[in-house]
Amino acid sequence: MTAVLQAEKLSKWYGNILGISDINLEIGSGITGLLGPNGAGKSTFLRIAAGQLKPKIGRLTIFGEEVFGNHLLFRRIGFCPEHDSAYSEMSGWQFILLLARLHGFDRKTAAQMSEKALATVGLLESRDRQVKGYSFGMRQRLRLASSILHEPEILMLDEPLRGVDPLWRIRIMQLIKDYGRQGRTVIVSSHILPEIESMTSEIVLIHQGKIFAKGDIHRIRGLIDSHPHQVSLRCLRPRQLAQKLIESDFVSSVDFGPDGRSLTVKTNQRDLFFTALIRLIAEDGLEIEEITSPDDNLQAVFDYLIGK
Repeated sequence: MTAVLQAEKLSKWYGNILGISDINLEIGSGITGLLGPNGAGKSTFLRIAAGQLKPKIGRLTIFGEEVFGNHLLFRRIGFCPEHDSAYSEMSGWQFILLLARLHGFDRKTAAQMSEKALATVGLLESRDRQVKGYSFGMRQRLRLASSILHEPEILMLDEPLRGVDPLWRIRIMQLIKDYGRQGRTVIVSSHILPEIESMTSEIVLIHQGKIFAKGDIHRIRGLIDSHPHQVSLRCLRPRQLAQKLIESDFVSSVDFGPDGRSLTVKTNQRDLFFTALIRLIAEDGLEIEEITSPDDNLQAVFDYLIGK
């Protein structure tokens, strides 16, 4: 992976309040989810990456250039902040057009780009309404429009789905995935685990200002060897399957479901378990209707890593 963003020993604090601490991170093209609870340091990191904050210690570069004070680099960066940044007395059109002009585009080009950005987020029909008359979800979409207006190469989105209605949540997630497929770099933060999981499997887990883990969710899950992995199975002969599995050293327990056709297996060696299961299906003719893994998701990984 060629790093687009690089952070080295990055730290930021506000008086006695820690924002982020000693972050070393590389992010390449595609979509990366920045996952953590409220107050974890997500917004601080993104504001440093967008050039809005100067780190106390360390450095952050994008495309090999330091960000803070580098106004020529800002044209390549799109940032959607968590909170309102628009002038409430302006109309949505006036605000977006102003930003386009501030990016250096001539009036005609700025108008074309503003129209496209507002259409993308479904605000073209509301373009002449004052921002103070927008609903919370509309203001969130206006922030998104401001971040994609100039077709940036790297897009940073801080809680972009907060307060957005269900239909537009789906559309915004699709827009983010489209950007990722175009080869751009997208960093999207959230404290809601299913949101990140629906957009990407490449995640950065952050808590109390520190990076806990980075990578594909399945690889991260594989690092937690001491945590028993649960696998739920549904089959016609659950007791026969349980008898075969419990004889293995890598199966620690088997629990039967109330429906009489399901069981949940705990194993400390996931790969060995699935190898044995495949062999039982092939050699003993056991019919498995469904295999699910309650632990193979972001919630289980995150809860385990932060010690909940």
